[in-house]
Amino acid sequence: MEINKVGVLGCGLMGSGIAQTAAAAGCTVVVREVTEELCERGFSGIEKSLAKFAEKGSITPEQRDEIRGRITGTTGFEDLADCDIIIEAIVENLEAKRDTYNQLDAICKPETIFASNTSSLSITEMMTATRPERQARFVGLHFFNPVPLMKLVEVVRTILTDDAVYESAVEFAGKLGKVPVRAGDKSGFIVNRLLVPYLLDSIRALEEGVGSIVDIDNGMKLGCGHPMGPLTLLDFVGLDTTYYIAEIMFDEFREKRFAPPPLLKRMVKAGLYGRKSGRGFYDYADPKKPTPMSLV
Repeated sequence: MEINKVGVLGCGLMGSGIAQTAAAAGCTVVVREVTEELCERGFSGIEKSLAKFAEKGSITPEQRDEIRGRITGTTGFEDLADCDIIIEAIVENLEAKRDTYNQLDAICKPETIFASNTSSLSITEMMTATRPERQARFVGLHFFNPVPLMKLVEVVRTILTDDAVYESAVEFAGKLGKVPVRAGDKSGFIVNRLLVPYLLDSIRALEEGVGSIVDIDNGMKLGCGHPMGPLTLLDFVGLDTTYYIAEIMFDEFREKRFAPPPLLKRMVKAGLYGRKSGRGFYDYADPKKPTPMSLV
């Protein structure tokens, strides 16, 4: 199945990036948001991103305009009815996703593939909100932030995903210029399954006095060649986001390595989310010179 028309649910950070990437690959893209204001805000971000690519010479001004011209917005589900694939990037809430898929299932053509950008929720649980004949056309497409720059996409299959549909999704990820990796529908897929325990262990190391915030970060940067230390990465991802993902993964696997450490819970409860709140493991009062917080 050739995928040419793409629907995107949500025009936030991930949804707008997915829309831009699909349009840059030559697809016609329809983005659905709950209000026109949110659509416009997302499109503003897309335009700024495309302007940066043009300034750097990665695309021409003409290509910038062509890409933007392939993207339209809507507040109604009916405009997605004839899409070849619909990629959902809304709030990370299972019931909200299930309700959305249930509504789309009633109006989309039978061939439409449903895909979720979730990083941790069960694709199978979303799939069961649709009719049995749709469930074979359900996959996960987990992109990484920022979508236009990050090369990886986890392509997730359930136990009911049709083989041909899955291969179409893998091929589509390649069409977008991404490197697809194949994953089963297990919480966290590949990347978070390995990354989250590492991040949680770095918090435990801090709690247990193994090293300071700066020393733990420098140890992993300079000792293992990581581009940033784990505590800096936690601030970048968002401590609230990590806490939420860890709770989901612990609920599924019941293994200590996925359990959120007490310090993480306390920080989230205190509103220390990282860069987006101005404080996390570091204080970002001066974003160019973050200073480590006194936490233990």
